[in-house]
Amino acid sequence: MEKEDINALDEVHKGACMGIDAIHFVLDKVEDNQLKKVLEEELYQYQEISNRVEEIYPKYNDGKPHETSAMNKAMTWSGVEMKTMTDKSNSKIAELLLQGVNMGIIEGRKLLNKKKMNQEVEAIISTYVTMQEKSVEVLKQYL
Repeated sequence: MEKEDINALDEVHKGACMGIDAIHFVLDKVEDNQLKKVLEEELYQYQEISNRVEEIYPKYNDGKPHETSAMNKAMTWSGVEMKTMTDKSNSKIAELLLQGVNMGIIEGRKLLNKKKMNQEVEAIISTYVTMQEKSVEVLKQYL
């Protein structure tokens, strides 16, 4: 069970870090104050999840939880830059973020369906998935 816990925490932490990075990459492109406020709230939620993982990780493993690699960050940044070069509309930004959020939901649901993890770990993953599912509903309004 402990190996599943470590893998789940690593996956959720990577997903939260990707969310943090993606929002940082698009935030300066957002001109709509309402969307900016939504993204800042989501950024805060991703940071909270990341902090929760970092807080309990030492119970399961020495070291630190996995983060996104420098290569992944660079690819995400360049993708955002290219896709928003000619279109910085709310719709385009929401679309880009929704693609990442959907991947996070899929990964989170797969982890939850395994049901072979500590309750504490499962609670963090459940919070992560629920947060992302709510994000989908909010971001859809900007498409």
